[in-house]
Amino acid sequence: MSGVGIILQARMGSSRLPGKVVKPLCGRPMLAWIVTRLRRSAAGKRLVVATSLLETEAPLLAVCESLGVEVFRGHETDVHDRYYRCALERGFDAVVRATADNPFVDAAECDRLIRMREERSLDYACAFPEFGSGFPDGVGVEIFTFAALERSWRESTAPRHREHVNEYIQEHPELFRQDVLKAPPRKRAPGLSLTVDTPAQFADAERLYAEYQRREPGGLPSVEWAIQAARKAA
Repeated sequence: MSGVGIILQARMGSSRLPGKVVKPLCGRPMLAWIVTRLRRSAAGKRLVVATSLLETEAPLLAVCESLGVEVFRGHETDVHDRYYRCALERGFDAVVRATADNPFVDAAECDRLIRMREERSLDYACAFPEFGSGFPDGVGVEIFTFAALERSWRESTAPRHREHVNEYIQEHPELFRQDVLKAPPRKRAPGLSLTVDTPAQFADAERLYAEYQRREPGGLPSVEWAIQAARKAA
């Protein structure tokens, strides 16, 4: 997995839940839980938080400093450019893309995804339920080679392709070899959402973390446990 880096996309701005990345979740900023989980990946030592150049990112930068995590700052709306320049500066051969609204991201599945891409010589792979992975929403990540990122950065011009790093690649399977990582049976819950986009979803995540902290103080709830706990609460 040498040469593989994780770029964690984060910003303070959010139309539905402003500042959610630094909002306290069981006593820690949500971003801190996500960083802790991703650091358990084999690529976790090459984790970079990619944010914008806006002054309003100051609280996010303070959290990153407290965690000792590297930060790259780039274009606010051209996220594709932000990713490309971050990967170029860090010399990544392949990039795992994670987002700061997923406090249940799974490091073990991140590593499985990295290995699958390498073993099959893919340009792109993901573990998203909308592509048939079977995982809950908010658990999986995606990976692309730097060559694929660079080509899509160079060729894509539509606004949606600049705002979303992955869409140009996903829309062109004739140009990029790609596949989907399938969830193991105990992590299958394609109709479940463990992501955080709204106040209600944040409350759900905090409830799950709080319940787990009562059982395992300081521990990280596994995806299997979160699925079962969420189903019981439904």
